[in-house]
Amino acid sequence: MAALKRFALAYLRNPAAGLGLLLLIAIIAMALTADWFFPRDPLSLAGRPLQWPGANPRFPLGTDNSGRDIAAQIFHGARVSLLIGLVATSIAVAIGIVIGALAGYYGGVVDDVLMRLTEAFQTLPNFLLLLVLVSIFGSELITVVVAIGVVSWPATARLTRAEFLTLRNREFVQACRGLGMGDGRIIFREILPNALPPVIVYASVVMAVAILLESALAFLRLSDPNVASWGNLIGLGRDVLRVQWYVSAIPGIAILLTVLAVSLVGQGLNDALNPRLKGR
Repeated sequence: MAALKRFALAYLRNPAAGLGLLLLIAIIAMALTADWFFPRDPLSLAGRPLQWPGANPRFPLGTDNSGRDIAAQIFHGARVSLLIGLVATSIAVAIGIVIGALAGYYGGVVDDVLMRLTEAFQTLPNFLLLLVLVSIFGSELITVVVAIGVVSWPATARLTRAEFLTLRNREFVQACRGLGMGDGRIIFREILPNALPPVIVYASVVMAVAILLESALAFLRLSDPNVASWGNLIGLGRDVLRVQWYVSAIPGIAILLTVLAVSLVGQGLNDALNPRLKGR
């Protein structure tokens, strides 16, 4: 309990992190209450197309090109964006931890091979590689999420490797070897918990980038069109951007606030978990 209190105090020491947490809670609340506020399919026709926000009490945020309720798509899109961010981040962090842990622990040839693989992925911009993967395997939501995770792991791998390089020769690791523990147990049960704090902080960056990548794909109409996502709504508003700009602006603001919230939460986690900042 005392440790949790110290963590909370360290996190809330940064007012911006507290604001980010409140924003993130509000977005999560939108995702959880979407079916309650808008029980109908958000992609079903609801009224006359291109009604401005406030023009009709039934549609507080207006309607899009096809007459669909923008507010319903914003609430249901929050669920999609958070799901994309969480799943893609989990995939990227899992791949990065495994590769970085093996490279940092064993060193030598294993390190060289895995780091050359990491550099090969970093040679191409991740969005360009994402376009290639989506073009080959399709644009269904699960495919897009997995593809985002696959292109987002190299930085996590490098960070994990750096942590393992500093920890692998510590006294507690030498003691584990002396007790006859296997490499797998030492890596994942002894060293990894001590290497996780910076990885957890960086996961917030990966999540923010994952949401932006899916939105960029949807804007180019390369994401799943059968899902009510903020990126799809922005892409739909591209055709009427000069006149009914609100169709793209409203989901754009939602994406901005979500990415800002995740980034601020990551900053707060860094303040709470980074040992170099605990004395400040």
